[in-house]
Amino acid sequence: MGLTAKIRTRDGWAVSHAVVTVTDMTGTQVLRAEADAEGAVRDTTELAPGAYTVIVTAVGYAPAASSAIVTASGRAEVGAVTLARQGGSELPPPGPWTIDPAHSSVAAVAQHLGISSVHGRFTEFGGAIEIAPDDVTKSRVAAVIRAASVDTGNGMRDTHLKSGDFLDVERHPEITYRSTGVTPAGSDRWTVHGELSMHGVVRPVDLDLAYLGTGADPWGGTRAAFRATAELHREDFAMNYNQVLQAGIAAIGTTLKVELDIQAVQGDTLPQA
Repeated sequence: MGLTAKIRTRDGWAVSHAVVTVTDMTGTQVLRAEADAEGAVRDTTELAPGAYTVIVTAVGYAPAASSAIVTASGRAEVGAVTLARQGGSELPPPGPWTIDPAHSSVAAVAQHLGISSVHGRFTEFGGAIEIAPDDVTKSRVAAVIRAASVDTGNGMRDTHLKSGDFLDVERHPEITYRSTGVTPAGSDRWTVHGELSMHGVVRPVDLDLAYLGTGADPWGGTRAAFRATAELHREDFAMNYNQVLQAGIAAIGTTLKVELDIQAVQGDTLPQA
């Protein structure tokens, strides 16, 4: 009996200080519970069958409300509740922002042997974001990645990825991305249209962007957080190497899932920390 819920941020982290309040149809509070260190709420208060409103609050996050039905067993399973950072329905304040590589990641996942995945990342990159003051759809982003910084945790594989079969880092040392436009895709989600240059080939690539919020950092600056994803096909960038197994399965998948976790610092320079 009672209520169970899991409180998460938009990028999947537990919100350990969340508070769940349940009211009945008259607006009377019937339950109040706090999330544990894992963002889980497990309260054994017996509730009468019926409809209730569940309100989740946490400092630094916008409140979330949903409906819940308590069954004859007295149990209400709210499931996962996602909280957005306050200000998450907008974009950061206008002006320049600098991507902080030390607190950001550029990663990609490829299928391997048709049964598992290989995860890789680039360790050297940088970039800038410009939030337009009057029309946010005119905001811009530009990034540069050092191709030779690819790291999959396997030296032999990384050497192959740097060769002419794939990135060909000797002839094409940089991977660049420049936006060409931004369109809204939800209250805190955007589609960034842009051009990706890789392996000497330029192709249009859209990023599905979620703005996770803005807050102060320990060094006196202001930071904004984003998460972006995209799907690339390596043959679009003239990386056609493949080894086909006897069963006709490609050893390395041709589709790459790109995952970007970005922190940007307000201003055009990074703090000394």
